[in-house]
Amino acid sequence: MKPSSAAILTAPAAAYTIAVLPGDGIGVEVTAEATRVLRCLEGILDGVTFRLDEHPAGAGEYLRSGSPLPEATFEACRAADAVLLGAMGLPDVRWPDGKEMTPQIDLRERLQLYAGIRPVRLYHENDTPLKGYAAGGIDFLLVRESTEGLFSARLSRASADREEVSDVLRITRGGSLRVCRAAFKLAGKRRGKVTLVDKANVLPSMVFFRAIFDEVAGEFPAVATERLYVDAAALHILQRPESFDVLVTENMFGDILSDLAAGVVGGMGMAPSGDLGDDCAVFQPAHGTAPDIAGRGVANPVASILSIALMLDWLPCAETARGAAILRSAVECVLAEPSNRTPDLGGRLTTVELTNRILATIETAAAEVAVAVTHSSSAS
Repeated sequence: MKPSSAAILTAPAAAYTIAVLPGDGIGVEVTAEATRVLRCLEGILDGVTFRLDEHPAGAGEYLRSGSPLPEATFEACRAADAVLLGAMGLPDVRWPDGKEMTPQIDLRERLQLYAGIRPVRLYHENDTPLKGYAAGGIDFLLVRESTEGLFSARLSRASADREEVSDVLRITRGGSLRVCRAAFKLAGKRRGKVTLVDKANVLPSMVFFRAIFDEVAGEFPAVATERLYVDAAALHILQRPESFDVLVTENMFGDILSDLAAGVVGGMGMAPSGDLGDDCAVFQPAHGTAPDIAGRGVANPVASILSIALMLDWLPCAETARGAAILRSAVECVLAEPSNRTPDLGGRLTTVELTNRILATIETAAAEVAVAVTHSSSAS
């Protein structure tokens, strides 16, 4: 991943090129709101500008051109400073073998975006089905290995007259080292704890993954560790979510657990994500294209907007990091009022209306972040 060391955070502000892939369904709608928020932040960040270049990708693009990820789009993503993605795929648009279009996974694999980060944070007690949790009471980060695991078999083909089909769960030493190190580094910036999620009591591949995790743990003696089987992890995300800081796991386990984790803080509309590599990164809401509500203007934009905050944190600039803090503060302020919700969370606001309330709070949030930074500098 791009480092965020003190040296980089003192680098001068700059212009950044963002490849924007709205995709399909509600992806188009929430991406439009996220870019509105980014333009608003651009107006208050010192010396930072964004060039937003939109490119076609997704199931709709497949119907138009025959490719869900045109080569020109891929090259634009590789050349950009970051990629903002909406959502891709439609249930009725499939490859001849029956699988859906997943250009977002193609991007992860081709760009080696190995660390899939899925922040999980509760913004209001009304949003969780769990009892006894207030805002901030659930706050953890799931790190999903995004280039191998059980997904490594996804491009294999089986004959039409098959009697049996097998998928391979691929775990490599290099892939495991880099995702585990990413998890430990992230924990070092949070509360200093990493939970390994595996199935080492059954699968040899997971025994191997655990051994590499233990090896990496030795490199980070100040970070506490915990080891859970994936079935137990699912139970404890429901029973004791407050105990988690950073979780790291295999691709398929992470895919499933990240949806479960989103459910404990309000659902997929509250679930931002980033897929990070050493030189490239893609940021997107973790939800799908939701064709049943596409075009109605009621999609929850929060996941996409919070994905912008992840992107700003990743870019190597002190001002973009400040922008991420401002944006999170604005979102937290708006969501503290339970009526500020789209229909997925029982509210009545439209996609645009909820975004407007976040935009209206950004200037106040910027002042609050400035005061917090001043107090922190004085204390140090």
